[in-house]
Amino acid sequence: MTATKRRPAPALMMAAALLALAGTGAKPAPKSPPVPVVTGAVKVQPAPLLLNAVGTVEPIESVAVRPQVGGVITRVAFAEGDDVAAGQALFQIDPRPLQAALAAAQAQLARDEAQAANADAQSDRYAKLAAKDYVTREQADAARTQAEVFRAAVQADRAAVEQAKLNLAYATVSSPVAGRTGSVLVKKGNVVTANGGPLVVVNQLHPIRVGFAVPGADLPRVRRYAAGGALAVHARPARDGKGEPLAGRLVFVDNAVDGATGTVTLKAEFPNADGALWPGQFVDVDLVLAVEAGALTVPAAAVVTGRDGLFVFVVGDDRKVEKRAVVVDRTIDGLAVVAGDLRDGETVVVDGQMRLAPGTTVEVKTPQAAPKPASGGAR
Repeated sequence: MTATKRRPAPALMMAAALLALAGTGAKPAPKSPPVPVVTGAVKVQPAPLLLNAVGTVEPIESVAVRPQVGGVITRVAFAEGDDVAAGQALFQIDPRPLQAALAAAQAQLARDEAQAANADAQSDRYAKLAAKDYVTREQADAARTQAEVFRAAVQADRAAVEQAKLNLAYATVSSPVAGRTGSVLVKKGNVVTANGGPLVVVNQLHPIRVGFAVPGADLPRVRRYAAGGALAVHARPARDGKGEPLAGRLVFVDNAVDGATGTVTLKAEFPNADGALWPGQFVDVDLVLAVEAGALTVPAAAVVTGRDGLFVFVVGDDRKVEKRAVVVDRTIDGLAVVAGDLRDGETVVVDGQMRLAPGTTVEVKTPQAAPKPASGGAR
């Protein structure tokens, strides 16, 4: 009969393992070191309610200056790109033909005035003679008619003189608006015709407007907030995205929603004293609907997307992190306006979240300075 081998009891195996560990001097695994993180602060502060859009800068006045009389351009009185005042001379058209036309019109007027004076005297004489039956009534009527014809001719001559004076004045082509000139389109020595092609385009730069579109669904909000006064609008060059935004005000809301795009066009006016905005330029636009006085904000980098939604890691007094869910309402200039179980002054992690889990001990590096949204609103 074969002898059956007996397995060691579990208690004996555990004892053997403990003896083996004691014999080799093995130590328990050390605790994990604190995870280095960068932190920011939860703050309750004013935060604007914005509508963002991309706008296009457009001049309030843009004039294609055209000649109103024909002739040879004898002088260009400005340099391309100059700022010009309203009424400033830009081009000179040869005035000599126009001066001759004025002299001829004045001579015609003088001749007809003399003839009209003689016709009036003749009419008076015939009227007196007709009263004494020295001439017929028909002769008197003819004299009176001739006098009226000459008086009408004098009126036409005076109008011709005024037109000739006006044409002579048009020989000096002036800017109808204050603004900046573009390229000279017709050079000195060229012949131009009345109402021909433009000589130069002048764009008004101070002030200037920015046109932009917002979804038609936002129109009720815009109208509601605008009822309390002009809304602030801020703009910065689209490719720049840096520096302080330029401040303006909403001046126009279109009277219809575009059926093709579902948007409504708005326009804002900016003083543009430094010329930062240029016609045709694209700019990022923020329409400030209102300013929320006590908004709960965290640095936007603190918000993490997880399987259960958005959350932040809050650092406690014991340097251990706690996970708290948040709902982001909007982001403004590096800040997220949130709703959640957060308190003013609490510390949240803004960098290093990938190595964290609830209860992880952290080592705080230099805290991040908390950005402050301007009341006028940057992005």
